[in-house]
Amino acid sequence: MKRTAIILLVTLGISGGGYGQNKPAAQTPPAGQAAAPAGKRPPQAKTQPEFDAYKAAAAITDAAAQEKAADDFATKFPDSELRPLLYKAVLHSYQQANNADKMMAMSQKVLSFDPDDPEALLGVAQVLAERTHDTDLDKDQRIAEARKDAQRALVTVETDIPSAGAPAEQLNAFKAFLRSEADAILGTLDFNAKAWADAEGNLRKSIDAFPQQVDPIAVFRLSVALDMQNKYPEALKYANQAVDLTKPGTGAGDAARKEKDRLIQLIGGISETPAK
Repeated sequence: MKRTAIILLVTLGISGGGYGQNKPAAQTPPAGQAAAPAGKRPPQAKTQPEFDAYKAAAAITDAAAQEKAADDFATKFPDSELRPLLYKAVLHSYQQANNADKMMAMSQKVLSFDPDDPEALLGVAQVLAERTHDTDLDKDQRIAEARKDAQRALVTVETDIPSAGAPAEQLNAFKAFLRSEADAILGTLDFNAKAWADAEGNLRKSIDAFPQQVDPIAVFRLSVALDMQNKYPEALKYANQAVDLTKPGTGAGDAARKEKDRLIQLIGGISETPAK
């Protein structure tokens, strides 16, 4: 959930509606930080009542209440550029609550306003990658959609994020985080397909893209992908990292510890095999 929080915090830092002479609200970077080059302008309100209504809706923190406020705002201001911002806030709340169905619905809502929004593309891709099962009749279509959306997000992260006035350091961190998420999703799809070499490549890219806060699931899956290719010492390295990043008694934590124990036994057995 920490990685989700980073999306929300950085989004609020670089996005937002401004009202005043139909110009985006100016954002002054902190002292010592350069502003990112001017790019896509942030969404903005057309009237003061619209901006006031947006601020009131954005202040809500309960997911269900957030969703209702976003719906009410979208009904009252059907042409507002601020609608996707509100629905992305709801998306993040449902993601933190691990509500996959609502997360998917909010992602699709954002995409109805902006089909290239990288966060929403990743929201759809993540749910499809994690919640598609072999028994699903539309399994192939769901996997193809997840891969397409994750790959598209890797493109639109460079074109669809407002950058005018944003501190360059913050903007670059946000983009790196989204790239990490996209590569993790692609790695998950490869992992589930037992395409171990492809999974290894994408999971490595995910970890390298945002080393400030590594996804423990990506680290665990990388360990298994290496294990399945008989790369046991390196697999153990990542299993140890996954153990350090997780807690016992959790699904991820227990899986990481089981993988670590397996690799220790494997490596011990190999090292004890008499040379011919």
